[in-house]
Formats: sequence, structure tokens, C-alpha cells
Amino acid sequence: MAKVNPIQLQKFLGGVDYPASKQDLLKRAKERGADESVLKTLERMGPERYNSPNDVTA
Repeated sequence: MAKVNPIQLQKFLGGVDYPASKQDLLKRAKERGADESVLKTLERMGPERYNSPNDVTA
């Protein structure tokens, strides 16, 4: 599976209110039409809570 570019990832997370849970990020990405590779990247990410976009890295 190809690694998702962090800029691409953030494109699908625009408008998220931080702090956010992993479920919040997945929901927003789905709403914005993220493909399977983006969703799988989010699912594999560590913490369950993110305080800012900088905390979300691919």
C-alpha cells in the first residue's frame, strides 16, 4: 500500500475542530470523499486523540 502524502491527508480533514478523536477524523475524511488508502492510513494511526493538524501525520 502506498504511503499517503500528509498534504493529501490534510485535504480530507479540512474543517475538523481540534482536539479531535480518531473517529472524528475518519468521519470527516469519509464526508470529504477520501479514498481507501487515506481511510486505512487514519485507521492505522496511533493515538485516539489529536490536538491539532500537526498531530495528524501519515
